Amino acid sequence: MEIIPVIDVARGEVVRAVRGDRANYKPIKTPLARNAHPADVARGIRKLHPFRKFYLADLDGIEGRGRNKHLVPELGQVMPGVEFWIDAGTGSRGAARSLLATPSATLVIGSEALENLADLKEILAEAPGRSVLSLDFRGDEFMGPDALLSDAGLWPHHVIVMTLGRIGSGEGPDIARIRDIARRAEGRRVYAAGGLRHRMDVDAVRAAGACGALIASALHDKTITAGDLKEIAGR
Repeated sequence: MEIIPVIDVARGEVVRAVRGDRANYKPIKTPLARNAHPADVARGIRKLHPFRKFYLADLDGIEGRGRNKHLVPELGQVMPGVEFWIDAGTGSRGAARSLLATPSATLVIGSEALENLADLKEILAEAPGRSVLSLDFRGDEFMGPDALLSDAGLWPHHVIVMTLGRIGSGEGPDIARIRDIARRAEGRRVYAAGGLRHRMDVDAVRAAGACGALIASALHDKTITAGDLKEIAGR
């Protein structure tokens, strides 16, 4: 079971994500770092466990304010050898090419950024082996082309089940949705994102068919500990 820590960045600082309400995200206060600078927060997280991957949500890019192009190179200097999954609201092949110019970057394609399936196919054609699809949900609503959700044949090898309304909510993950996606994934690697609070939630999404989980709040709140991470990585 793979745990991938999440860093949400807006206007140059790491923010605390709550329920996908991006307009009200505030700079993070965490015992893992003295400030909200991305490099300092990343270093603090990595002291918990030798994570091989980080998920970066570039909220400026997602919301159309301009991508933080320095983010992956800067973090790569701090943590050489780490793979960075980055969601910057990429909705075109040209934007994907620019992001993938950084060797340590893996592109996360958020379904909320896609207007049609043709865009997805063009983006995946740029680097199919370095692309991850995030199936984004807000409540019961799928954010993206309907055909993308219904046809698993369109999905790349790595798929995230992103339940935005549960992020930082304390409500727990959407087990039924994760189980449904994993059942239809046909051998693809499925990652759970949104609402994981503690070790029992990690065990629950694993039982539902996820091979990994994206986690932020539980690391900063210390409800998932270094000891938990070591045990989870060994399973």
